[in-house]
Amino acid sequence: MVRLELLIALRYVVAAPGADFIFNIQLAHTRRQWVLHEQLNVSQPVPLLMHTDPATQARSLRLSAAPGPLEVSYRATVDLDHLVLPAAAIPEVPVAQLPPDVLTYLYPSRYCQSDLLNALAMTEFGTLPHGYARVQAIQQWVQQRVLFKSSSSNSMTSAIDTLRDGVGVCRDFAHLMIALCRAVNIPARFTTGIDFGADPTLGPTDFHAYVEAYLGHNWYLFDPSGTAIPMGFVRIGTGHDAADASFATIFGAVSSEAPHIEIAAQLTTQPGSMLPYRRAEGVSTDGQTLPQYWVR
Repeated sequence: MVRLELLIALRYVVAAPGADFIFNIQLAHTRRQWVLHEQLNVSQPVPLLMHTDPATQARSLRLSAAPGPLEVSYRATVDLDHLVLPAAAIPEVPVAQLPPDVLTYLYPSRYCQSDLLNALAMTEFGTLPHGYARVQAIQQWVQQRVLFKSSSSNSMTSAIDTLRDGVGVCRDFAHLMIALCRAVNIPARFTTGIDFGADPTLGPTDFHAYVEAYLGHNWYLFDPSGTAIPMGFVRIGTGHDAADASFATIFGAVSSEAPHIEIAAQLTTQPGSMLPYRRAEGVSTDGQTLPQYWVR
């Protein structure tokens, strides 16, 4: 069991006549991610519209802000009860056995053009033994060919751009790995959290993009950028790519400061309490039993 405490603080100045915001900063409730306490504060007295996506459990906050300062802060305490299995025990799932809600993560998307990478992916990974190790091989291939460099990409950078340029930030690593996984028929999705355990020389604590690959009927965590510790990832947003999981989408004229984010791990008196560390096994925060309709 891993316990984490976090703070996300966002500051804006809204120009006249106002602006609409969609935030995705609250922690998702999953089978193995339990939000013990949370507090959301919005500085302007405006109506708040909350929505939880039934498929991903991502939680959105929508509001219309008046001109002037706007501050949004979110605090939470969360327990992670990871599903951990030896890598050799985690198989790929044949397409014919994928649940309907997973099939969508096989297809190309705006930033993950898996159809354009099919020939490359089959050459590099098509003959490898199927299973968790093949996804690890894809992750290592991306890490060897892409250099992490802050401010090296923008909101239009896709997996194809990252492969060509050989540089990127965490979202670019994630897009390329997702595209390659999908190109060899492994469902993969884009997930946002916080970069727990990242080297301080990379900059202040920030939002982080990582990959969840569907293996053995569970979603397993992968960090293709290699900058953080997956056991410390808290799931916020989930989607096909970054277009589905932005922490803030803004409609109107707004200036903003860089997000202020804090996250820390806490040992508790509960049996099995531990601090996050890098481990070789497969780790999932959405582990579940085999779907009823595939049990034989």
